Amino acid sequence: MSYFGTDGIRGKFGELPITPDFILKLGYVTGLVLIENNENPARKPSVVIGKDTRLSGYVIEGALQAGFNAAGVDVHMLGPLPTPAIAHLTRSFNAYAGVVISASHNPYYDNGIKFFSGNGKKISDEMQASINDKLTAIMSSANGNDVTMPIIDPSQLGKNNRINDAKGRYIEFCKGSFPYQYDLSHLTIVVDCANGAGYSVAPRVMRELGATVIAINNTPDGININADCGSTHPEGLQKAVLEHEADVGIALDGDGDRIVMVDEMGNLIDGDGILYVLATQATNKVKGVVGTLMSNMGLELALKAADIEFTRAKVGDRYVMQDLEANGWILGGEPSGHILCLDKSRTGDAIIAGLQVLAVMQARGRALSELVEGFEVLPQKLVNVRLSQMQDPFQYEELVAAFDKAQATLDGRGRLLIRQSGTEPMIRVMVESDDEIECDVMANDLADQIKSVLG
Repeated sequence: MSYFGTDGIRGKFGELPITPDFILKLGYVTGLVLIENNENPARKPSVVIGKDTRLSGYVIEGALQAGFNAAGVDVHMLGPLPTPAIAHLTRSFNAYAGVVISASHNPYYDNGIKFFSGNGKKISDEMQASINDKLTAIMSSANGNDVTMPIIDPSQLGKNNRINDAKGRYIEFCKGSFPYQYDLSHLTIVVDCANGAGYSVAPRVMRELGATVIAINNTPDGININADCGSTHPEGLQKAVLEHEADVGIALDGDGDRIVMVDEMGNLIDGDGILYVLATQATNKVKGVVGTLMSNMGLELALKAADIEFTRAKVGDRYVMQDLEANGWILGGEPSGHILCLDKSRTGDAIIAGLQVLAVMQARGRALSELVEGFEVLPQKLVNVRLSQMQDPFQYEELVAAFDKAQATLDGRGRLLIRQSGTEPMIRVMVESDDEIECDVMANDLADQIKSVLG
């Protein structure tokens, strides 16, 4: 079996695979893989570990650390920092890998593990498979119980140290992505930190670049991460922008790799809108943009009108990255707010993406609402169908016939997307159409048919 989903290993804390004993073994086998792939035997492998603000992060952090040390790997502890900060600091410390303890936009009771390679990118499929194979071997032996991990000689055990200046290093990295000839002294910005990993660094970056910052949801207590706030619940940000008469609002998710924005009139600008601004309004026009299967058809049409190529990757920022590298492009992302600016960062980074939009506002001398005027979003309806267990809807002829009929109806003026969630037993039904009522009716009708057939 595979313990990895589309974005690492994730689940409810206290239930497999997110249990302390499993995480201990995960750290151990990952350490073994790093040692096996070590091309410099004279140098002991090291990893950096960062986390978001979930209370369970303390337990997972300790278990991971012990597992790596038992395998003979040194550990640099970074504390609470956004996911892209861990990616950057992995390279900065010349570590063999970076580890993020986070469940991104999920509620506090979930948690997970994500890995970066030494170059700050997601680990390769081959390395992930090696880790998974070793995990499977350990867990299948006596069901993972009472299994003694072969411990190396005590003289070869790994060490730990806590990096006290990790936050400052990342703040300077973010500020360095903003054009030196500009500052933010003319802007009032509301920053919704989602009570997550960016609660401290995001407001500081904006303030140190000169902005007047109103920070909200920046008091994490271990269980309020993503709770009715952040990029998945931007209503509070929209209200705050209007109340404070701010120029712009920025919302992160729990681990700081997603961003949505709000213009001065309180309108929500999602990842598609951000991509449109960065692709068409920046001083250096890009050649092409990679979106995903979830990207609104309106983005595709707007980029075509601007003579900018557009391709769709599978859902997930790792697939966006793969297509960007294959095409030699630098800009891509998802409507949910994963934005990759590969000329500034090696992974999706909410703070850096936001800074690039603010730089465009400065360079153009225009409000955010004006920058998105050429982007018309087609009506879209997304319905999630939760199942008792995951099944493939395309294995049922009656469902395939219903999907084909719907797609034929939308031909030339909309899209249908049926996909399985990579992290939970859920089928996602997405319909786009130039007719909003048709969107709603068709999506709900197909969802009802899936539920009726699959249960």
